Amino acid sequence: MLSRIKIVLLAILAITITSCEEDFLDTTPTDAIAAADAFANEENMQLVLNGLHRGLYSQSQTIFPGGNTARAGNHYWVPLGDNLTGGLIHSASANNLGWRTEMQWLSHTDPFSLTNEILWYHRYNIIAGSNGLINNGTNGSLTETPTLNTILGQAYTYRAYAYLSLVQHYARGYLIGNPSADPGVPILFSSEAPFTSAPRSTVQEVYDLIEADLDEAIRLFQIGSPRPSGGADTKSQLNINVAYGLKARMALSTGDWQTAADNAVLARDGFPLMNEADWLSGFNTNNLSEVIWGSNVIDAETTFFRSYFYLASNTFNGSQIRNNPKIADRRLIDATPDTDYRKKAFIVDAPNTNSSAANGEGGFGNDPNYTDEAVFDARVAELYATYGLTSRFNLHPYMHFKLKNKNPGSIDPDDVIYMRTSEMYLIEAEARAMLNDIPGAQAALDPLGSERDSAYDVSIYNTQQALMDHIKFQRGLELWGEGFGYTDKIRWDEGIDHAADGGSGASEILYQQAYQVERPSVNDAWIFKIPQAEIDANPNLGPGDQN
Repeated sequence: MLSRIKIVLLAILAITITSCEEDFLDTTPTDAIAAADAFANEENMQLVLNGLHRGLYSQSQTIFPGGNTARAGNHYWVPLGDNLTGGLIHSASANNLGWRTEMQWLSHTDPFSLTNEILWYHRYNIIAGSNGLINNGTNGSLTETPTLNTILGQAYTYRAYAYLSLVQHYARGYLIGNPSADPGVPILFSSEAPFTSAPRSTVQEVYDLIEADLDEAIRLFQIGSPRPSGGADTKSQLNINVAYGLKARMALSTGDWQTAADNAVLARDGFPLMNEADWLSGFNTNNLSEVIWGSNVIDAETTFFRSYFYLASNTFNGSQIRNNPKIADRRLIDATPDTDYRKKAFIVDAPNTNSSAANGEGGFGNDPNYTDEAVFDARVAELYATYGLTSRFNLHPYMHFKLKNKNPGSIDPDDVIYMRTSEMYLIEAEARAMLNDIPGAQAALDPLGSERDSAYDVSIYNTQQALMDHIKFQRGLELWGEGFGYTDKIRWDEGIDHAADGGSGASEILYQQAYQVERPSVNDAWIFKIPQAEIDANPNLGPGDQN
């Protein structure tokens, strides 16, 4: 079972880790710690926990045997959700790291694909490391202290996070299936080789474990040491807000609306909404006020051309971006009022400078938006100067500058944000709308909408349908590029149609079979294939277990 995690603890311990705690500010060569001693005391357990933090964003071959340099953890998995569902639109055919193959639905539907394999083993490595902390921290060998409780709270939160990711990708969506009978994923409790597990548990059983883990994490955080305050590095440590936020996400995906609303409120406590300047600053640091959780990517651990911004940010100096600027769905941006400052991040009138653009409109004379070459050239120069780009970067209508490097035009590392206050307002609003609590949903939406749009009037959304339509719009705009498209569409049972309502701006020739995709309830292609290597090696799985 899960052969690639048979020495996960050694893999975690054999790396150089830093922590936000003062005692760990110096880099510590943890290969000096034997695996047998990894859980002997709180200090060593903290090092294992820090390995889990780093493992979220490091290149996978540094964390487990058989990993691959082409996938750097959540640098890849976070934007994948919007790449798959056509929110993060490709303007040309560049295919570095298989990013085009992903958006064409040729990767997650292939049991031999690198993406299916690495995501599976990445999440199970998190589970194995969490199990090691939980099993050894609760066996009575250590004295209970606030510090130990916080370490264990983070371990339970990590395990819940990994299982939520697995069951949402490798199983049928909770709200569109039969969770008590639908096969989920194997549940693993062991922390030592050979890492055997039971066969696939049901979707319901997996969600039950997720909820139990989050409840235990919340209990432990309540009697544990608080997360340190300080810079961007502190928010790489999980805390009670993260556990509340994951519980809100979990409950939203299962239709437990009241639990989703209640936990979303708790999750955002202490993390105020960003203002206009912060929202338009690039989403490149955990220091933003509403970031609840994110990976702080330090210089020594940068992934360079494997990073989130390499795949998604139009200011990153890599060929995936220079040759293929990412654009937003023009239907979404056209529907955004001019009084909403988020619209400034999407350049509707950007000249199309790419002679290889998929829409065939690259270069002056082909771009229908410009008839005066001097005006075309002037706008190009203006955008280059504004966003720190050079002539090596192509431009395209509806390109975005929501995600921006701190150092534009560079390959410098930037943080990866996982959870924000805005998402929690939107979870609460959706949950209350589904409860048909119209005033409650309006009250949840108003702080976010009023901050972003100077002319916002939530009162016009006064029916359940109107609220849900507006919440979908707000999630699409506010969370654009942050990877929520995949789980949103499964929860709402919505397909992909780049041709509808005037078109998204995507090229049918480029997108191929992913240009139009039927909704998840009637199309099992939404479910990721289990890695064939796992089915071949796991005695508890057989050909009939393949999705």
